[in-house]
Order: sequence, then structure tokens, then C-alpha cells
Amino acid sequence: MDIGIAAFVLALLVGRPRFRVVRQFERGVVFRWGRVLGKPREAGITALVPFSDKMIRVNTQIVTMPVPAQEGITRDNVTVRVDAVVYFRVIDPVKALVEVQDYQFAIGQVAQTSLRSIIGKSELDDLLTNREPLNQGLALMLDSPAIGWGIHIDRVEIKDVALPESMKRTMARQAEADRERRARIITADGELQASKKLAQAADVMSDSPAALQLRLLQTMVEVASEKSSTVILPFPVELLRFLEHSSIPHAESAAAARGAARRAGRQTLDDAEPEELLAAPAPEIAPPPKVEPVPELAAAHDGQNAALPDPIDEELAKEERRKAEADTDVQAKGA
Repeated sequence: MDIGIAAFVLALLVGRPRFRVVRQFERGVVFRWGRVLGKPREAGITALVPFSDKMIRVNTQIVTMPVPAQEGITRDNVTVRVDAVVYFRVIDPVKALVEVQDYQFAIGQVAQTSLRSIIGKSELDDLLTNREPLNQGLALMLDSPAIGWGIHIDRVEIKDVALPESMKRTMARQAEADRERRARIITADGELQASKKLAQAADVMSDSPAALQLRLLQTMVEVASEKSSTVILPFPVELLRFLEHSSIPHAESAAAARGAARRAGRQTLDDAEPEELLAAPAPEIAPPPKVEPVPELAAAHDGQNAALPDPIDEELAKEERRKAEADTDVQAKGA
């Protein structure tokens, strides 16, 4: 009798249903003799049959999975290292347990291969400045196999792009050259605007000459206020203008005279034949004109230097004798 009562109590203890608690962010998948039993159990208390049912809890929260840095060559032949992060969640706990052995490991491997593929299809500028389309393309590549595993890819982002040191220096030089170009353009634009304003100021000062003088005095005051050894000697601008205007006619007349002389000499040489130029006698040099002595000066000179002969008078006398002899020979030949 005692043995029967003990067996009955033990059967009641062992055969009564077991209770399990499923939390709000979990879903319970029940396996009865190895088969999935109906839909996943919702949050709350659930009862399991002893010796036949087994429940596995599946987390349905969003999982943040970092993707290890992948090294690849971009489409413009630049070697880079890129890492990313994947946000996903389980939407079908049954597929996540039945269709794939370890869904987190599977998502990680697909993310690495997809990241390598994105690196090879993209250029360096897109990886650095235009990441949003790349993130969307990477999410689509991951979502394609994940749908069959009951997993939804919520978001994929490229986190960092590591460049070689040589490429960093090259990009730094490029950025520096671009900034220098923009600085030069801005400086040139400022000088252009300043020149226009100075031209307008010059027009105003030309209408009122006193304004230029006042400006000169103001400049002198500004320079004198500083402690320096500079000495300013103002030079009137009107004098420079006068010299400039007066030198122009003289230069033009001199240039015209030189041009006329060149044209006259070229015309004479062009009109003459080569034989005539060779046979032409050398031009005669006219004798110096006879200088008549002034009586008063001659008397004074004779009085002072009576003993010294005058070489100029002797030359003149010789020249007169030669002319007289030449005239005598011409008359004798004519007779």
C-alpha cells in the first residue's frame, strides 16, 4: 500500500507540466520530439510538456555587429582599409534557428565579403565624401541573403577609411595647392576692386587739384607720426607732368629728322648704279672760310706778340698764293 501511494505521488510530480517565462524582447521556439511546435511563444508564462518539449529563446532586439577592417583596392587603384558596422534584428525566430546554424556568424561573414566588393567597385573620392549611396548599396547586398534567414538588416554604415601615408601626403599637398589658388584669386579680386576705387578717387582729385595736395600732406603726417628716420621730400607732380609734356615734342621731332635722313640716304643709294658708286670720285672738302682780322684786335695782338709769328696767318697766306697760281695757270691755258 505504501509503495503504491509513493508511485502515484511520484507520477504526479514528474508528469505535471513545466512552466517557463519568456521576456518581452524574446520569442520562444518550442521543439516537441525534435519538431517545431506551432508559432513562437510570446512574452509571458508558457507551459511545456515534460520529457517531450524543449524551448529555445531567440532575442529579437537590434544587434550591433562591427565588421572587421577589410583591405582592398579601389577602382582608381588605391589601397585602403575600410571597416563598417551592421545593425540587424530577427523578425522570424523559426527561420533564424532552422535555416542557418549560427545567424550572427553568417551575417558577419556576408558583411565582410560585401564590404570587399563595395571597395572594389568604388573610387576613393566616393569612399571619403559620398558614403550614403555606398551604405545603401551595402545594405541591399546584405539584405538579399538575410531575408531567407528571417533577419532584417536595419542599417549598414562605413565607419572609417584608412589610407597609406604617401596618399595622405599627396592629398595634403593637393588641398594646400587648392587653398593657395583660392587665396591668389581672392587677392587678385581685391586688387581689382581697389584699383577701380583708386581710379574713381583719381577722377575726383583731378577735378579738384587741392585735394591731391591735401592727400600729400596727410600722407606726410601719417609717416611723421611713426618713430622712424625716414625723410620725405615732396616733389610736385605738376613739374613732372610739365617735363613729360615738354620732352615729347622734342623726341618726336628728333625721331622724324632721323627717319627723314635715313630715307634720303637710302633713296640716294638705291637710285645709283653699282658702277657709278665705284667710279664716283671722293667728295672734295671745302677749304675753311677766310677770316678777316679785326683791326683793333689785330693791332692789340701785334703790339703784344710782335715777335711771335701767327701760324693761322701763314696758312691763310699760303692758301691765297696757291689760289693765285692756279688762276694764272688756268688763264695761260685758255690763252
